[in-house]
Amino acid sequence: MRRSVFSSRFFIGWAAGVLSSGAIAVALAVWMIFFGGFDASAAKQHAMAVAWVTHKAMRSSVKTRAKDVQSPDAFTPAQVSAGAQEYEQHCIACHGGPAIARAAWASAMIPTPPYLIDSARQWSTAELYTVVRDGIKMTAMPAWGEVEPDQKIWDVVAFLDALPKMSPDEFARLRSQSTEQAAQRGSACDPHARPGACLSE
Repeated sequence: MRRSVFSSRFFIGWAAGVLSSGAIAVALAVWMIFFGGFDASAAKQHAMAVAWVTHKAMRSSVKTRAKDVQSPDAFTPAQVSAGAQEYEQHCIACHGGPAIARAAWASAMIPTPPYLIDSARQWSTAELYTVVRDGIKMTAMPAWGEVEPDQKIWDVVAFLDALPKMSPDEFARLRSQSTEQAAQRGSACDPHARPGACLSE
């Protein structure tokens, strides 16, 4: 008899605890979503717990989706050079480079774009390709695979793969080459060509 009463009280208490927790969770969600409880401004960093959860979820997502990517055995110097050109055009403002800071406005983004100097030590080649190709939700990292051919994505990965061992002088040389080549492409354009014809393919 005592055991039956104890079991009933335990069940009632357990059920009440579950229902109370559920009600609190619903109330918190309503407050966050409909009454401005979640601060969506980029003027403040995420709360530590939110930052940890989103970062962990992102890394797990990339690792899962990179499993089917077939990486090349090695990259050529030509790929590294081509990747440096792409990086100069599309990436350096947010991610900087050896002895090169990010653009000042990039530091006002939440999350702040990371420096990528040692990214090849933190991510596998397939994972880097996945990030560059598919981008990252809720950041400013676009899915470059939507607007660039696959070869250019691999060129950027080749550059990132070489970046950890690249000196500031080597990086400056590649940047100079990129600027010169961009200028040559611009000077070779016909000013009377159709709109967009002078843009790099």
